[in-house]
Amino acid sequence: MAAQRHYEELARQLSAIGAVKRGLGRGLPHDCPAGSAAVLVLIDRHGEMRMSRLAELLAVDMSVTSRHVAHVAEKEWILRDPDPADKRSRILRLTPTGKAKVNELSDLSIRTLTHYLHDWSDDEVVQLSTLLARLRDSFGDCRAASARLPFEETTRTPA
Repeated sequence: MAAQRHYEELARQLSAIGAVKRGLGRGLPHDCPAGSAAVLVLIDRHGEMRMSRLAELLAVDMSVTSRHVAHVAEKEWILRDPDPADKRSRILRLTPTGKAKVNELSDLSIRTLTHYLHDWSDDEVVQLSTLLARLRDSFGDCRAASARLPFEETTRTPA
């Protein structure tokens, strides 16, 4: 196990990740804010899905998800088709225009990273990617509202 001081430094570095995310966000096109970009990328990565699944993947509530979905649907980047299994629900899927937007977003992200990391070696970029993936895997699927840290005590009174 790493020393306490190493965890403290890691916590400081992770708190600064917001600056990196904002830098990447500045590279997004004006018609596709970060929330909309996240919707498109997740549907592209995971395939068609219900809005509830998208909300889970985004780790935001349904009202926020609905706003993002409304924006990308208005742009005709996704379709909201009735779910054959439950007519009250909608299945979200990318349109060809949406797929083109995902490709544009990917290209912009790569160009932005290339700009900021121009002095990094290929090995350094691969090492960072590997370690970030390992970090994410170590946290598992922590998106669920009921996810608790193993050392947390429950302070709620049972109903």
